[in-house]
Amino acid sequence: MTPRHLLVALLVPMTWGFGFALAKAGLSHFPPLLLMGMRFAIAAMVLVWFVPLPRGHWRELTMIALISATFQYGLSFTGLSMIDATPAILLVQSEVVFGTVIAAVMLKERPTRRQLAGTGLALAGIVTIVGAPSLAGQMLGVMLILTGCLFWAIGQVMVRRLGDALSGFQLTAWIGVIAAPQMLLASVLLEGNPLPALISAPASAWWTVLYLGIVMTVIGYSAWFFILSKYPVPMVMPVLLLLPVSTILGAVTFLGETPDPHVMLGGAIVIGGVATVIVDPAHLRRLFRSSGDQTDAPRT
Repeated sequence: MTPRHLLVALLVPMTWGFGFALAKAGLSHFPPLLLMGMRFAIAAMVLVWFVPLPRGHWRELTMIALISATFQYGLSFTGLSMIDATPAILLVQSEVVFGTVIAAVMLKERPTRRQLAGTGLALAGIVTIVGAPSLAGQMLGVMLILTGCLFWAIGQVMVRRLGDALSGFQLTAWIGVIAAPQMLLASVLLEGNPLPALISAPASAWWTVLYLGIVMTVIGYSAWFFILSKYPVPMVMPVLLLLPVSTILGAVTFLGETPDPHVMLGGAIVIGGVATVIVDPAHLRRLFRSSGDQTDAPRT
C-alpha cells in the first residue's frame, strides 16, 4: 500500500471513531432516532446526485435500510445514550462476531477454526466488559447495543445476497434516502415532538450533526470504498481495528471520559478476538510479498 493510500485508509477509523464520540455528545441535545435521521438525510442529499437509481432493487434496499440502519442505529444509539462511549464502541466490535455466526446460519459459510477461536475470544471479552463495575445497573444500554449489532450483521448478510448488483456508493446513498424518513417518522412516533430539541439545540450540536452526515458518512465512506477498490479486502480490514482507539481518544478528549481498567481489559480481549477473525496471517504475508514485488502498486 502506498503512503498516500495508507493515509486515506487511516482516515476511515479516525473519522468514524471521532464521529462515534461526537454522537455521544450530540445525544445530550437530540434523541437517538432524530439524530441518526438527520445524519442519513444529510448524507443522502450529498451523495444521491452522483449515483444511478437502484432499478429493480427497491424492495431489498427498503428491508436493508429498515434492518441495518433504522433498527440498528435506533437500538445502538439509544444504548449509547445510556452508557459511556468507551464501553459502547468496544461492545460494537461484536458486530464481527455476530457477522460470522449469521453468515454461517444464513449463507452456509462455514467458519474456519481460526475464526471460531477468534469468535470465542471476542465473546469472552464481551463478558468481561459486561461485568465491569462501571456498567453496573446499565445492562439495558448494553443489551440495546448488542441487539443493534445483531441487526447490523443480519443487514450485512442481506447486502451480501445482493452481490455486485449495486456499488458501495449506491448502497450508502439509497439506504440513506430510505432510512432517513423511516428514522424521522419513528422519532416522531416514539420520541415525541422534535421541535423543542431542534429549536433549543446550540450551534455545537448542529456542527455535530454536520460532522456525522458529511465527515463521518460521506467522507469516511468515500475513503473506505476508494481503498476497497484499490486493495484486497484482507489487506484493508485490519485498519478498522483502530476504530476503538480513535473513539476512546475522542471520548477522553471531547467527553472527558476516564476509561475503566476492567472495560479496557475486556476491550483488548475483544479486539484480539476480532483481529483473529479478520486477519489471516498467511494471506497477509502473500499479499505484502506480492505488493513489495510490484513496488506497492495497488489493484486496478
